[in-house]
Amino acid sequence: MIKYKIEHSLDSPERSIAHGEIIKQKYFLRKLYQEWYSIFTREIKNLPDGQLIELGSGGGFLKEIAPKVICTDIIDLPSNDMTFSALEMPFKDHSVGGIFMIDTMHHIPDSEQFLKEASRVLLKGGKVIMIEPANSIWGRFIYKNFHHEPFIPEGGWTIPSAGPLSGANGALPWIVFVRDNEKFKEKFPGLKIESIEYLNPFTYLFSGGVSRRQLLPDFTYPALNFFDKWLPKISKQLSMFMVVKISCR
Repeated sequence: MIKYKIEHSLDSPERSIAHGEIIKQKYFLRKLYQEWYSIFTREIKNLPDGQLIELGSGGGFLKEIAPKVICTDIIDLPSNDMTFSALEMPFKDHSVGGIFMIDTMHHIPDSEQFLKEASRVLLKGGKVIMIEPANSIWGRFIYKNFHHEPFIPEGGWTIPSAGPLSGANGALPWIVFVRDNEKFKEKFPGLKIESIEYLNPFTYLFSGGVSRRQLLPDFTYPALNFFDKWLPKISKQLSMFMVVKISCR
């Protein structure tokens, strides 16, 4: 039985562990994470030979699909390979081939410092690949009205460091890579935004996330997945998430 009312603090290890159990037990949510992880695994063969890192692993299960990936989080979790802040990574210069992130950057309190660290540790040709909230018409409507985290497109590159998960601005990656694209290019000439792809208008929403019940029966997933793939191709405004791929020159 899936427990949706979680008593633990948002920033506690117990909360992330509970989220992990929910992700694996809920059919829509598990399938969505598998889809997202496949985006990462397809890229691995094209990355330079260096360490592969997931930042903000939380309750995810990337390790089960890609065992070579070092799973990390700022919260000390039993599933971590390493525990550290994305603002101070314990890796040598130019030693990392890929950095993977799901819903992580919008919790990092200082985007500029994070990108400096990413530039430092990445090998030439290495990539940061992240899946983050999209500031689309549909995504903005959902995040502003039905999601517990702040979503402030007018915000800056930093957020209050209230806690690893309680501090957030869901619009932060859009701010850095889309709204402030020229500022990003000026500050980080060694990094290049390869692509921004928009996706998933419905699956996460109808999965109920980690706090609500799944809204549709499991057998409807293929139909929902069809719309999830095709609607953003019609318009990026019909999306809830975006995949940002950044390479090191």
